[in-house]
Amino acid sequence: MKLAFCCFFYFVVGFAMAQDSDSTQILAQRKASNAALRQFDEDLNATFSTEDAFITTGAGTLLAGKKALQDYIQNASGPNMYWIRTPSEIKVNPETKLAWETGTWEGFYEDSKEPVVGGNYSAMWTKASGVWLIKSQLFVTLPIE
Repeated sequence: MKLAFCCFFYFVVGFAMAQDSDSTQILAQRKASNAALRQFDEDLNATFSTEDAFITTGAGTLLAGKKALQDYIQNASGPNMYWIRTPSEIKVNPETKLAWETGTWEGFYEDSKEPVVGGNYSAMWTKASGVWLIKSQLFVTLPIE
């Protein structure tokens, strides 16, 4: 009985530690993606998504593929803007190599530290390639509080 309990204990602890490690990796990827957006480096930002990623913008535009996202950002009219995503929750399924991230996002004009737009977002991450990459993101614009 002790052996079964010990095996179960190590499995649970190992599973929790794997989730923490994966969550930490996702948080690092999100931080690096935010930094790339802040520096207006769309090429670097694209490296955090799968080729076939889906993005629904805060205004409801659906973009299929990271090339479409790059084009959307580069062809946007108006002043330069960057976006910061702040995760509030990350859940990882190590068996499927998928993760759920949710939080808030804010959009800033290039030379401003005050957000002009924002809302909530959710993201699906995949580790199919061995590195956590964004497979899908949904942004919803909501009133700034």
